[in-house]
Amino acid sequence: MPTKTALPPEISSQLQKHIRGQVLTDTPSRGRYATDASIYQQFPVGVVIPEDAADIETALAVAREHSIPVLPRGGGTSQCGQTTGVALVIDNSKAFRKILHVDPEKATAEVEPGLVLDHLNANLKKHGLWYPVDVSTGAQATIGGMAGNNSCGSRSLAYGNMVHNVLGIDAWLADGQLAQFGNYAQSTGSAKQLGDFVKGLANRLQPEIEAMFPKVMRRVAGYNLDVFHPQSEKPYTTDGSVNLAHLLVGSEGTLAYFKSLQLKLAPLPQHKVLGIVNFSSFYRAMDSAQHIVKLGPTAVELVDRTMIDLARHNPSFKKTIESALIDAAGPTPEAILLVEFSGEAHAPLLERVAALKELMSDLGLPNTVVSMPDAGLQKNLWEVRKAGLNIMMSLKGDGKPVSFIEDCAVPLENLADYTSALTDVFSKYGSRGTWYAHASVGTLHVRPILDMRRDGAQKMRAMAEEASELVRRYKGAYSGEHGDGLCRGEWISWQFGPKITDALREIKHAFDPDNLFNPGKIIDPPKMDDSSYFRFPPEYKIIPLKTNLDWSAWNVQNNPVTEETSAPGSGGDPAHGFSKAVEMCNNNGHCRKFDAGTMCPSYRVTRDEKHLTRGRANTLRLAVSGQLDAAPGEDPLTTAAVKDAMDLCVSCKACRRECPTGVDMAKMKVEYLSHYKKRHGHTLRDRLVAHLPHYAPMVSRIPGLPALLNIRNRIPAIAKIQEWLTGISAERTLPVWRSDTFWNAPIDSAASAAQYRFTPEQLQAESKAVVLLVDTFNAYFENENVHAAIAVLRSAGYQIHIPQMDTANSASATEQKCSKQFCCGRTYLAAGMVDEAKARLGALVDHLAPYAERGIAIVGLEPSCLFTLKDEALVMGFGQKAVSVSQKAQLLEEFLVDQSKAGKLNLNLKPADRAVLFHGHCHQKAFAAVTPALELLQLIPNAKPTLIESSCCGMAGSFGYEVEHISVSKQMAELSLLPAIRQAPDSWVVADGTSCRHQIHDGTQRDAVHIARILAAHLQ
Repeated sequence: MPTKTALPPEISSQLQKHIRGQVLTDTPSRGRYATDASIYQQFPVGVVIPEDAADIETALAVAREHSIPVLPRGGGTSQCGQTTGVALVIDNSKAFRKILHVDPEKATAEVEPGLVLDHLNANLKKHGLWYPVDVSTGAQATIGGMAGNNSCGSRSLAYGNMVHNVLGIDAWLADGQLAQFGNYAQSTGSAKQLGDFVKGLANRLQPEIEAMFPKVMRRVAGYNLDVFHPQSEKPYTTDGSVNLAHLLVGSEGTLAYFKSLQLKLAPLPQHKVLGIVNFSSFYRAMDSAQHIVKLGPTAVELVDRTMIDLARHNPSFKKTIESALIDAAGPTPEAILLVEFSGEAHAPLLERVAALKELMSDLGLPNTVVSMPDAGLQKNLWEVRKAGLNIMMSLKGDGKPVSFIEDCAVPLENLADYTSALTDVFSKYGSRGTWYAHASVGTLHVRPILDMRRDGAQKMRAMAEEASELVRRYKGAYSGEHGDGLCRGEWISWQFGPKITDALREIKHAFDPDNLFNPGKIIDPPKMDDSSYFRFPPEYKIIPLKTNLDWSAWNVQNNPVTEETSAPGSGGDPAHGFSKAVEMCNNNGHCRKFDAGTMCPSYRVTRDEKHLTRGRANTLRLAVSGQLDAAPGEDPLTTAAVKDAMDLCVSCKACRRECPTGVDMAKMKVEYLSHYKKRHGHTLRDRLVAHLPHYAPMVSRIPGLPALLNIRNRIPAIAKIQEWLTGISAERTLPVWRSDTFWNAPIDSAASAAQYRFTPEQLQAESKAVVLLVDTFNAYFENENVHAAIAVLRSAGYQIHIPQMDTANSASATEQKCSKQFCCGRTYLAAGMVDEAKARLGALVDHLAPYAERGIAIVGLEPSCLFTLKDEALVMGFGQKAVSVSQKAQLLEEFLVDQSKAGKLNLNLKPADRAVLFHGHCHQKAFAAVTPALELLQLIPNAKPTLIESSCCGMAGSFGYEVEHISVSKQMAELSLLPAIRQAPDSWVVADGTSCRHQIHDGTQRDAVHIARILAAHLQ
């Protein structure tokens, strides 16, 4: 049974004394490693994060000395619970991730197990090679974890599974020896002895192996006892030899601890084409797969009607998915198959697509194939397929798609009948599944929606038993891709029978006689529905919580068949929806990615699970469910553990867009801060940041005060004194105060701010009209951006309304003189002052709503301010008026591009005389507003703008000014942003965010400009 007991202090001290890496035994750290992407949770006794192989060897020795189980872990993305356990977890992913050697001539590589697949392939690309086990989690999956699971990927039809692409493994055995597992005929030492033992078992059990091992390629259960008498339709080796490394592939860390893996690489395909087959019948799609594979495709992937509809209703994906349909204006197909052909030349691939069309015609399905030879369109379509799964996983409510039978593999000739029968099983138990994945090899992922807090376990058991009967009837494999772990381990004996099961136990004992390596997996596993192993066991309870934001949209229940959700607020959450929002994280680990995108900036610097969207979500979940150490009656969001986890969250909002399940950590940080600050109070720095919109007008109007305050940037001693008083780093320059602000000086030679005031009715009467928000930062520190925006809008013929507060009835004389602008409340939210933010933001929404309701665009310059109207304003209780405003709120570039596409924009721009680099603000990226910025810059002749592929700049509002965060802030900027700018010394650098421009200036001594300024500079 699982326990939450930690390592004894004396053993923890022994580890800390002898290893260079980290040893974590506190409850929050162990809690963050207690789950993976499955439904299970087991607290480890401790976590070791090694610096190198010597640390791992030491940790293994200490564990062996004290009989402590060991569990190797990579990305923690396993779907069956194999990376959860009451053991000493050793996290390979932070430092044990080097590429040790690449031999381009032999097309081989040797790597450490913590290396991420996509990082390996990025390095191999220059050699024209890749590692072709292309799992969908390649941005976060580690090679060691993939080998442990015997992972497969979309193109296994052509390249095979991990077991077909691993040439050797160097691994520590349970007794501490380092053994080399490779070609059996050439093996020596412990590896040879173990190989001889397994060979003896295999020879003795050859009749049982031939009778019980499934004959499909996608069989990953148990140990590969059949290496001596291969049963798979794809041989383990091309020459018929036996490789002992294949005994370890798929062993889930139960036999040995990997030190390095030797991999077989493949040439990168020079060309690819897609033929997309449209089906009006799901059954016909499944039945056709067996015929399509005879054409030699590299992949045949399914997208079913549910996913197609999800994509068609998403503006970001609609155009792409409809390019794959025979009739974009017609009804949605029941399924499409993405049939990919790849090779060295393009023309022969087009012939293969023609053959596909001919085949479908012969099958009675003429005119059902869309040819897609364009590489860009293909890439987009593959992304839509992944996104469809992500949307499916983002279902709100307690019912979630559960992985437990999704990897059953059956021979292709039985695939249609199997999927049809399994659909009936789902219906019998009041659920349904969405089908996707690998039609080419008879493995179709399907996750029925189950409520694991209530009757989900019973339904899971019943469905699994009926599915197993179907798998037996159709001569398939119960575990076809994602391993056994906790959810399929008990089915190993069902699959292989008692004799082979006993043999697997003998193999385990020979390798690991004291059962120290990941016990409870493969050998003697628990029942799949033992609720004591669940993330949501029967005793799981949420601590009642009074929230400051409106989380009612998450506080719902769902229908497992229709997926419809109940009314907001009806979900029965004692935390009013906050805990359900947190529980949207299913631990898939996508936040660990390092590819294009933003998420997760702090993790990219620290590689620490604590500073990851997943790590923060797990910390919050454990806190609100009372699983962390907290005083009785203490607000769970005010504990030191939560503060520690949230400390480096920069509220970039990337997770809002990039997390597959839509975990919105930026909003959660606002909620956390509001609780924490109410208990612990606000610092002077908090107040200086939060109240900036209030005192900035006063500072600008007091003669000489701006110049006096700016001395701080020139005299280091003053900066150090300020750092001591406020916690604002002396290493950082501050924004330059000025007296000639937007509100204090004329807008141009003939106009003042007062002349940009129109009633909604007046503005609606104009043929071209817009509301221009003037935010605090651009009004008081960089008013040239506002002037530039006005110049561009006026040049294009727009009448402009600038929101200004009516101060005539203000109780404060100071406000009557100074406060003209509205405030979005952003600075107050950053300090956890939700009530103050609501007051400021509410006033702005009240002012803007009449304009929005008349269809007038609301345009902003500062992304963090503008997107507050589209995001936080919707959870403040403002009702429909906030929705109306959010629908009309746009950045300047979004508005102008929309106008251009509608044929309404008349801008006469002169050619650019130098290159243009564009850096997207995090909130721009989160709301898909980067593309419009690039499209707008392209209107400047010869501009040819280039997007800087970067994560967060590292400033994140006040974050980069804070003394405790200055180092991390600079490291974030140095990951890619600042190096890219230094490499283009003569270019324009365009960045819409005030803090982004500040980081660029401090880090490169270059001035970045707002997009309005580069447009204004190119007006004829």
